[in-house]
Amino acid sequence: MTAENLEVPQESENTNPEESFDLNFLNYISSLGLQAMIFLGELPHPVTNKTEKNTDQAKLLIDTLSLLKEKTTGNLTDEEKNLLEGMLYELQIKYVEAVKQGRIIV
Repeated sequence: MTAENLEVPQESENTNPEESFDLNFLNYISSLGLQAMIFLGELPHPVTNKTEKNTDQAKLLIDTLSLLKEKTTGNLTDEEKNLLEGMLYELQIKYVEAVKQGRIIV
């Protein structure tokens, strides 16, 4: 999962933001992945537009995605399964790279 691959639903000017977001499994796991990327410092924080790191929160989100993968095995569409597995793989790689670079103390 790279910043280029993340698709964040766009709000239209005339709708309530709460109404424009279609809550489904794909959007939910995408949202968790996006948050994890922000907490790993891979993407700027959407409010401050600054790169920030919160590795404890990143790890929590990665572990949450892993738990979702485990608990939903056999119940996902191919698209959901592929997104979840791909996202989890990318996040785990980025987390390991951060540990190796000394950005994260385990």
